Amino acid sequence: MKNLGRLGLAGALLLALAAFVQQSGVKAAGGPEESSKSSYRVLAPIESGNLLLFPVVRANSKSLGGTPFLTLDEGIKSGQVEVTEAGRVQGLVRQRGTIGVPPYYNGRFPGVPVPDANRYRGDQVNTLVLVNNSDKPLLLLAGEIVTGGKQDRVIAKDRIVPAGSEPIDLGVFCIEPGRWTASSATFGAADKTPAHSFMVQPTVREQAMVAKDQQQVWESVHGVISRMEAAPAAAANLPMNAGSGAMYPHAIGTTSYAKAMEDSSVSAKVDEAAAPVMKSRDEVLAQLRKENAVGVVVAVRGEIVWADLFASTDLLSRYWTKLVRSYAAESLTEGEGHAASSVADAQSFLDASSGGRETSEGDVGVYRYSELHGGGTETFVLESLLSGTGYDVHISKLRLRNAQAHIKPPQLYNPPIYR
Repeated sequence: MKNLGRLGLAGALLLALAAFVQQSGVKAAGGPEESSKSSYRVLAPIESGNLLLFPVVRANSKSLGGTPFLTLDEGIKSGQVEVTEAGRVQGLVRQRGTIGVPPYYNGRFPGVPVPDANRYRGDQVNTLVLVNNSDKPLLLLAGEIVTGGKQDRVIAKDRIVPAGSEPIDLGVFCIEPGRWTASSATFGAADKTPAHSFMVQPTVREQAMVAKDQQQVWESVHGVISRMEAAPAAAANLPMNAGSGAMYPHAIGTTSYAKAMEDSSVSAKVDEAAAPVMKSRDEVLAQLRKENAVGVVVAVRGEIVWADLFASTDLLSRYWTKLVRSYAAESLTEGEGHAASSVADAQSFLDASSGGRETSEGDVGVYRYSELHGGGTETFVLESLLSGTGYDVHISKLRLRNAQAHIKPPQLYNPPIYR
């Protein structure tokens, strides 16, 4: 496929989305009967430097209509979702008669247990507390960043928080191993400007979702920041080194993943890597909506590494910017090159069996979160159990790049001990 810069984004995208593969395959594991019958087809890729994005549609070319979910960015921006350190839970207990949520009975939301204040004796590295004051269920995705408090954190797993919920434990991993002092009482979404919204890149996201180990998350954050510091800067930021023809390296000077990604040099690199997609974002999204795309398969330096699939085109479009920027960040780090993946390769990745061991957890009547292990891949399925839903809201599938790293974490980086 020719580079989008040569063809022009609109024309190349039209060609890409027209090239359907006639095979279908992956089934939404762990979902209801309707979802389990659904399969996906991969379209020709959108090319962006070291990045290939293969749009994915359902086999029947249909997508669910509007979904009832609120995203984290939307909830924080509107003030209807609050996140804070565990030790400040009392400040999140909702008042009676909150506008926009079902009525209380005896000062409580019906069916929601009274929160136990004894559970929150102090701030904790791997725990935050969240309350959803909106009248919509809140969708949280593993890899989303919340900044502030005593450390920046990343959400550890997908989940759904019902409308009008009482404070809940939000499982997180620290992605800032150099600070344990409050920068704010509450948290916000990382870089609130829509054009620069992001989540952690696949390398870090994998450690949170698969390894589930704080040390390995710290290792991956440290490695990513080090590689970003050593990488050539974008031409718009630093002058060429006349002697070598290479850009000067840039010292970021932070242990925070979020702050590193917001650094002007790094942000410019990510923008450059994502430019063919982001410069004509509206055109891309319009075409994805036209084709009812519900997801994307991601290849970095020719190798397929990840897939994100959603219940609807609407949800995909609402997460599109932050997902693309996370993939673009991944494409900037050095790694072994591979022959460019084809549509057939991407289809095979989706179709590959997720059989083997399965674990699941969730909240009765709210959601089920399943993890399927096998075949060198991990598949994570978030199924909504709320009334009127009963379908898979989000599916992540990733290729395990170093299975042994998830068994015994390497001791390469020792973050500070918090006291």
